[in-house]
Amino acid sequence: MLLLALLVVPGTAQGTKYLYGSPDLSATISGTNEFAPGAETQLAVIISNSGLNTHKIVGSTLITPDDQPNTAKLVSVALKSTDTPFTIKTDPQFLSDIMGGASGTATFDVKVADSAEPGTYVLPLEVTYTYLLDAEEYGSDVLRYNYQKTTKTLPLTVRVTPDLRVEVLDVRSESLNVGTEGYVYLTLKNIGHDTANKAIAKVTRSGASPLIPTDGSAYVGTFEPGETVDVKFKVSVADTAEPQSYPLDVAVTYEDYEGKTVTSRSATIGLPVGGKIAFEVVSPTSVLYLGQKSILEVVYRNTGAATVYNAQARISAVNPFTSSDDTAFLGDLAPGETATARFEMNVDGDGTEKEYGIDSEIRYRDDLDNSKISDTMKVRVALERRQDTIFTNPAFLVVLAAVIIGAGYYIFVYRKKQR
Repeated sequence: MLLLALLVVPGTAQGTKYLYGSPDLSATISGTNEFAPGAETQLAVIISNSGLNTHKIVGSTLITPDDQPNTAKLVSVALKSTDTPFTIKTDPQFLSDIMGGASGTATFDVKVADSAEPGTYVLPLEVTYTYLLDAEEYGSDVLRYNYQKTTKTLPLTVRVTPDLRVEVLDVRSESLNVGTEGYVYLTLKNIGHDTANKAIAKVTRSGASPLIPTDGSAYVGTFEPGETVDVKFKVSVADTAEPQSYPLDVAVTYEDYEGKTVTSRSATIGLPVGGKIAFEVVSPTSVLYLGQKSILEVVYRNTGAATVYNAQARISAVNPFTSSDDTAFLGDLAPGETATARFEMNVDGDGTEKEYGIDSEIRYRDDLDNSKISDTMKVRVALERRQDTIFTNPAFLVVLAAVIIGAGYYIFVYRKKQR
């Protein structure tokens, strides 16, 4: 395309004219040109102009043009991805003018396909610019500029590197309940193209997930492309969790084809979490009597979602209660099962007749043999004063005892005389 411009120049000062020259553009990538499959990166491209002006004329009758022929004017660049596993997310960019010996930089957002095969690829960079083809003088005060618009395709070489990519084929969990620990069993497959050496599978917390690994590493060793491995991890569940599924991240740290220690991209899995282990007192309010020793029977039910083992109930006796045996063995309790605890209680005779709530808790072991303590429960106890009757009056009991002893003695003597 030929562009024309007319310039009227009034002065008669000495001028300069370049006879030969044009832009000479090349493109290079700033930084690395190696990318792993699935990578999203910013590709910085440097466009350099090495064009020279080879002949110059200086004279008092010459008019100096505004532009030099080796200047690339109105430069715009567009990165293409034809027949490559790259996706260019940035539109063509305008860089303005690039003079000879100078450069400009364009940055493109690039995504490498997850399925990209390792190898070398060429990304075409289309560069469009205008340059001064020549300037024709008309008389002593007029220049006509002849501009040429050109589009060139510059090759950019990029490389997709081999990598390990993790696919989770199977997920199983065991004993994952709110507030407890459990096991996570995973089957992992290397769907990448790199042989991983000294591979270590790891699970990590995903954001603010209540799943927190307590034993989150498993040594795999050599992990070939297409190979599957089974790994096991221990994970705890926060007390604040709800019974639902939560995320957990899985990745593999390994030595790559260059012997560098790298970590694969994480895969996120979902794990179901069961309800919290909990108990409740299901027995009715017990009645104890002031000033007497009694047996307090309390029925507990496992209202949680998992079996507990070696459960022991404990009460915290406070005034007016005392106990010489405040612990009772309940044994194993499956969800919904009940067990009865019996505590020997002494009640102060000066206590108040009313209903009391005695604190109680259960210590137990979960599926992983971790020792746990339940939330505190209230055991309802009503204190009453026993009303004395003739059969409970101490004086009557003394007289009754004397009569029984006397009658026994009389019978003994009478039988002896009959012999």
